Amino acid sequence: MKRNMGTVDRVLRTIAALVLAYLWWTGTISGALGVALVILAVVFLLTSAISFCPLYRPLGLSTCGHGK
Repeated sequence: MKRNMGTVDRVLRTIAALVLAYLWWTGTISGALGVALVILAVVFLLTSAISFCPLYRPLGLSTCGHGK
């Protein structure tokens, strides 16, 4: 897998994941929506950890800059 996520993208996804997890943990979001958002948070954390977003590939996107 070739990197296609830059630092800013990774940080924003991590922050979003932490906010979603916090909202679920405190009960602000619950039910089916809460479960869906927690799954999204996990995906955000995983893609941030490996610097690769599978959705970016078919769309031809990359946020990691020119030389990477």
